[in-house]
Amino acid sequence: MAINWFPGHMHKARKEIKQVMPQMDLIIEVLDARIPFSSENPMVPALRGDTPVIKVLNKRDLADPEITTRWQQWLEQEKGIRAVTLSHNQRNEALAILELAQQMVPDNIRDTRALRIMILGIPNVGKSTLINTLAGRPVAKTGNEPAVTRAQQAIKLPDNILLYDTPGFLWPKLSPEECGYRLAVTGAIRAAVIEYEDVALFAADYLLQAYPDRVCGRYGLDGVPADGLALMDAIAIRRRFFARGGIPDLHKVSEVLLNELRAGTLGAISLETPAMVEAEQEREALRAEQEAASKSDKKTARKKRR
Repeated sequence: MAINWFPGHMHKARKEIKQVMPQMDLIIEVLDARIPFSSENPMVPALRGDTPVIKVLNKRDLADPEITTRWQQWLEQEKGIRAVTLSHNQRNEALAILELAQQMVPDNIRDTRALRIMILGIPNVGKSTLINTLAGRPVAKTGNEPAVTRAQQAIKLPDNILLYDTPGFLWPKLSPEECGYRLAVTGAIRAAVIEYEDVALFAADYLLQAYPDRVCGRYGLDGVPADGLALMDAIAIRRRFFARGGIPDLHKVSEVLLNELRAGTLGAISLETPAMVEAEQEREALRAEQEAASKSDKKTARKKRR
């Protein structure tokens, strides 16, 4: 099932960002270290042109460190991109991002005027928290719900830096399909957009593939369940989550599984790897080619019948 979520204020934000992007000297894009690819906004490359970018892999403490290192190397293959990691409330690390930004911008710009930096990030990646850390004061609204920031604002920082905050926004269609589910698992998409149990089932399937020992140890399981649904049933039995008639309460299981994954209770977990998303992109490209060929064949067939 494809996930589509593009509220009106996000459409407005995209238009506003497109207008001011040419005026920026550098872009800071905040990503979720657990899903660096899925939390990237594919609109940004088209909007930024040659403007240098710092990719901040935030929530480093929640992500698998080995996989995070792979992501840094993968992201920095692109010209003009630097990738750094960040943990919550690490002010010195956050300030180092501004030092790196000044190094990436030509001296003639910094010597003549304020350095203009735009900070971007999809909902719930910690963009507003990072802004407040950089500013040393609460200038950006934060919250547990996605899409808290609703309007642009310019924030004056030390060392003659102007930081332009923007609303978090997603792209119209979340593709490949797995990206949308990963965003939902981490809480970047509101719970009302997709069935909670479907999101938890996606997470359960992945955990069994990538971290079977960890998930079985956490929920006291003697063996590895056959699939995600079997895992959710096993958790219901162990935690005694039952609905009427003794049926496993999968909604309750979903709440526990997703909340513990998001909070790091299951340990440092990454939900995607560079190799994984490259394979998904290849499958998506092949599927698109097949769909295009099918449409072309149908069009040719209709012409022949006329």
